[in-house]
Amino acid sequence: MQKIIRIGTRDSQLALWQANKVRKELTELGYDSEIVPIKSVGDIVLDKPLYELGITGVFTKNLDIAMLNGDIDIAVHSLKDVPTVLPEGIVQAAVLKRANYNDILVLKDTEEFFGQPNATIATGSLRRKAMWLNRYPTHNVVDLRGNVNTRLQKLDDSDWNGAVFAAAGLERIGIRPAGAVNLSWMIPAPAQGAIMIAALEKDNYILDACEQLNHHETKVCVGIEREFLRLLEGGCTAPIGALAYVDAKTEEINFKGVLLKKDGSKKISVTKTAVLGKHHLLAKDCADYVINRGGKELMLEDLEGESIVTHKVFSTKKLSEIQKKTLPNTIGIEDSDFIKIRFNRIPPKVMKNELENVVITSQNGVEAILNSFTKNELKFKNIFCVGRRTKKLIENRIGAVTYVAKNALKLAEYISKKTNIKEVTYFCSNLRMDVFLTYLKANDIVVNEVEAYKTMLSSEKIADDVSGVLFYSPSGIESYLQENSTDKIAFCIGETTAKEARKHFDKVQVANLPSAESLLELVKSHFLAN
Repeated sequence: MQKIIRIGTRDSQLALWQANKVRKELTELGYDSEIVPIKSVGDIVLDKPLYELGITGVFTKNLDIAMLNGDIDIAVHSLKDVPTVLPEGIVQAAVLKRANYNDILVLKDTEEFFGQPNATIATGSLRRKAMWLNRYPTHNVVDLRGNVNTRLQKLDDSDWNGAVFAAAGLERIGIRPAGAVNLSWMIPAPAQGAIMIAALEKDNYILDACEQLNHHETKVCVGIEREFLRLLEGGCTAPIGALAYVDAKTEEINFKGVLLKKDGSKKISVTKTAVLGKHHLLAKDCADYVINRGGKELMLEDLEGESIVTHKVFSTKKLSEIQKKTLPNTIGIEDSDFIKIRFNRIPPKVMKNELENVVITSQNGVEAILNSFTKNELKFKNIFCVGRRTKKLIENRIGAVTYVAKNALKLAEYISKKTNIKEVTYFCSNLRMDVFLTYLKANDIVVNEVEAYKTMLSSEKIADDVSGVLFYSPSGIESYLQENSTDKIAFCIGETTAKEARKHFDKVQVANLPSAESLLELVKSHFLAN
């Protein structure tokens, strides 16, 4: 039976259009496929720290995780959103023929404002903002974010004169306004207008299928643009534009690139041609040209201008340096583990006989068991757990999970009402989940508790000028309160933690998703909005 190729995509209208285009082309080649929308990082799990894999793309990270997790076979991206360095194990499998690479201006009314000194233009792109201000230095450029439909609606509801969009995005879903103006003078983002398919490096079947969708000329041109971006080391933090295209008559690749200061006050441009097939140093030559004319110094000027910290926050759990860097320079962050875990030595007699019904409610419980025993020494018939992360870890390190619940109460209800189980073995910490134990015992189920690890409070005094504290569990709040005051904003990873925080803090905010990344995004949105 032929393998069904699972196509991962974000769930926006544009992303789904692009995924369906790939599906259509695969179908024409005789491959079966299905669309798998990926909503959030909270639904996806890996058994190792996310950032060890080098996943940094704001718009691609969730799909990268889903692929490494085995939930999808390929991921479809707008190539301009893809980091120039892919995560380990993931490769570019194909680039489809490029669509319109230009930026366009969607007007609110007429073009008369071009000659006015105080016109207002909207865009969420550093590059578009810098290029607009370079050409129209007296204009005001405001931030505009969201999917294309949301941005168009914001423009309609505003008093702005216009907003800048990628032409391809609007054209693909058929919503380009009739009066939109082509900005031929604005050099596009590297790879703008191109759709890229990512796949696992080890999956030869998928790679062979995707190779047939590859458009060679597009692949060459966007490859040059992205290499130019990589060599300048700008990523998403500097306004960089790049465009390469093949002149059909001369078979030469024409390249033009630009680096700007964020306020548009300075610009370094480069243009160069190379014969197709002898273009391998084109990106390097152009990047060197920009660097030799002060490119690095220009980028440093922007960084120095943003180095003033206006808000300070503290995380009660250690974060990676890459996680910290998702916050702007205006938000300073310090961190420390306010909860320490110590694994106990579980007596060998616990594992002497097969344990019929085992309950594990956290990843720490899994690690504690494996700290005392090897996988081969574990004899578990049925494993019940809480949370998808714990489930994934158990399946990777121990064995199949019989049932997973969202929380301890749901698990207790399932065991009591949906099974005939009369006895369970619960691998827990010294801090028990009272609701779980109480519910089972109330339903005459015997709970054999095995204290697999200790959860210890490890508080420290934080600075008075810290505005907000990041919490990941009720225990973290308990630890924090040993040394600190409650005159801060409590940023909480989930509702359970927030419920505890509201007992002590006047200001409590809850992340949309139960992940450190979502919590950091909450912090960023709060302080940037105020």
